[in-house]
Amino acid sequence: MAGRNPQTHAKRQRELAVKERRERKLAKRAEAAARRAAGGDTAAGETGGEESPPADARDETAATSAPEGADEPRSR
Repeated sequence: MAGRNPQTHAKRQRELAVKERRERKLAKRAEAAARRAAGGDTAAGETGGEESPPADARDETAATSAPEGADEPRSR
């Protein structure tokens, strides 16, 4: 009886690694969902999103983003 092909072992290891990664990811998502359902706070790094700037910073960027005189009609 011949031994198993080494490629088969490598393939099995890759498959197990992928399965474990998926399980960890699923568990992490379930934990985050449970925290959200409980009303807990999540950090920006956990959700992958960026933290929004404070309200006063948003107002300043909105005021400076339009060029001067943009709201006035152009003369021909």
